[in-house]
Amino acid sequence: MRITQGAFSFLPDLTDAQIAAQVRYAIDKGWSVNIEYTDDPHPRNTYWEMWGPPLFDLRDAAPVLRELQACRKAFPEHYIRISAFDSSHGWESVRLSFIVGRPTKEPGFRLLRQETEGRNQRYTTIAYAADKPEGERY
Repeated sequence: MRITQGAFSFLPDLTDAQIAAQVRYAIDKGWSVNIEYTDDPHPRNTYWEMWGPPLFDLRDAAPVLRELQACRKAFPEHYIRISAFDSSHGWESVRLSFIVGRPTKEPGFRLLRQETEGRNQRYTTIAYAADKPEGERY
């Protein structure tokens, strides 16, 4: 099961040239870029680990791609995403976010259904990856 979060998630994985084009787009807009990674891609897990500090005041995409390669090398079996933030309104707003690295095998999620009061149904998604402790998931 393929995780679909952020822009381009229903498309085939972006090539490095396509990633560079998206980073250039963000830089041209004046947005800050950061790289994050996780081994728990649950949709409500919005706090991924940051790979270094955010990259401010960039002029080209090369520094982002160098950091991305380093992150991929350090965490080859994690999810990695690039996010671009706009601070023109006085606060940081995510303007673009997309996955740029995935584990070889994506285990997916299971759906738990619970019957609650009044014959209502409550659904919960649980990542199969979360069955193992952090650091041993992939």
